Amino acid sequence: MKVSPLAGKPPEPGMLVNVPKLITAYYAEVPDPAVPAQRVAFGTSGHRGSSLDKAFNGWHILAISQAICLYRKQHQIDGPLFLGMDTHALSVPAMASSLEVLAANGVDVMIADREEYTPTPAISHAILTYNRGRQTGLADGIVITPSHNPPYDGGFKYNPPHGGPAQSGITGWIEAKANEFLAGGLRDVLRITYEKALRASTTHQHDYLTAYISDLGNVIDMNAIRGAKISLGVDPLGGAGVHYWGRIAERYGLNLTVVNDAVDPTFRFMAVDWDGQIRMDPSSPYAMQPLIEIKDRFEVAWACDTDHDRHGIVTRSAGLLPPNHYLSVAIFYLFQHRPKWPKEAAIGKTVVSSQMIDRVTGKLGRKLYEVPVGFKWFVDGLLSGSLGFGGEESAGASFARLDGTVWTTDKDGIVPALLAAEITARMGRDPGEIYHELTREFGEPAYDRVEAPATPEQKQLLAKLSPQQVKLTELAGEKIQTVLTHAPGNGAPIGGLKAVAESGWFAARPSGTENIYKIYAESFRGADHLRRILEEAQTIVSATLAAG
Repeated sequence: MKVSPLAGKPPEPGMLVNVPKLITAYYAEVPDPAVPAQRVAFGTSGHRGSSLDKAFNGWHILAISQAICLYRKQHQIDGPLFLGMDTHALSVPAMASSLEVLAANGVDVMIADREEYTPTPAISHAILTYNRGRQTGLADGIVITPSHNPPYDGGFKYNPPHGGPAQSGITGWIEAKANEFLAGGLRDVLRITYEKALRASTTHQHDYLTAYISDLGNVIDMNAIRGAKISLGVDPLGGAGVHYWGRIAERYGLNLTVVNDAVDPTFRFMAVDWDGQIRMDPSSPYAMQPLIEIKDRFEVAWACDTDHDRHGIVTRSAGLLPPNHYLSVAIFYLFQHRPKWPKEAAIGKTVVSSQMIDRVTGKLGRKLYEVPVGFKWFVDGLLSGSLGFGGEESAGASFARLDGTVWTTDKDGIVPALLAAEITARMGRDPGEIYHELTREFGEPAYDRVEAPATPEQKQLLAKLSPQQVKLTELAGEKIQTVLTHAPGNGAPIGGLKAVAESGWFAARPSGTENIYKIYAESFRGADHLRRILEEAQTIVSATLAAG
């Protein structure tokens, strides 16, 4: 991975997105459905792309919104639809386009009052709160966000009545129907003007901010944080939760400082990421450089990505914690400090997350539920309470309320961040110190993820890797114990392959949102052993692509 010389530094003026050009392209350009890159395509988390590439513009949003209306009608989903957006430049026009279609179809839509931005977890929370105890008239939602993607991108994702990311069967149907509308020139899309849509009797204001914040004391021990009087810092990274943090501090009496409350669609206040892109990734030590530099001002600090469904924890002891490290600490703490959680509640992780989680889970005497990449696989378990925690290596997580019932079924960056404050307050040590203690007991893993370009055809080949294609019997000098193409927790295909030895493992899979493939690897025998694992994994992937 070649790191840009600009990584970790402020962006240069020429790197900033031209917002007028971006918005003009959203309204002026017409996608060609015959070009695969210009069609509607739901990846692991909705439809994403840039208007500059004709991959995300008004036509796409009008078509997807009409498809969602038809899906709702077919499945008798006739409660309100909770609609929210993040701070990306394309989110505002996409919100307008979607509302024009939803109102024309007579859908009751809940939009944020005072034109407030809405974090993904606030949408999930609103859906579940409304649906609690209901069997009919159920609510669902749409979140307009490309997550932590660069400023020129837009994103659009659908959450059905269970409140979490839609399963592939749902997104596949919506995608196919939306592409039919594109091919038909939007002929069958119902639409009224934005002005009429705002005034429609079916369009309602909803105070997402107050509803979400008022309930936080039922999932986090706010009394412990307040009582400890610890100093806390947060950088919203210009995202949808920018106005939430001050209200959280006020509501619960926390000693919390918002270090940057700027909202700017160019995100000029960000530090440049590893590849020279502006990316609001709270897992990246390059993007997080401004907060890391002031870490000693706080006992613990954090940031969230643009839609606030991912977290990045910064400690005095260790700086920015890699997501796997913090997930391990959070699990270790939660399952010892939530006495009302069911004894049978399991721990959810993805197949590419650290085996440190496996070792912590064993120590706790809990069941491990290992699933493919994608938070949608945790939805049913979080909803039913059979999972106390679900997390993925890309810093997405959610967990149960204090009483063991469901909090959100989508990723929530706010709650894991506040949990870091609770851990520090109650344990007298920050999460970095606690992770160091875990490594003394379970060993210290070295973990890495590498990426490389891949065509759509190559991605299909990788997604169909089979155990028979792994000719090696050893991995970096150790006997391969198992080769997985299906996740142990739920038997679902992992869209790639995972090979496991005693002290290390690798997984190879194509990206669900970009034309790249990813190799994840981990070793409990150090950096040199990890490098050997990555080299051998690369050999397998290269041979597969060559054969294809």
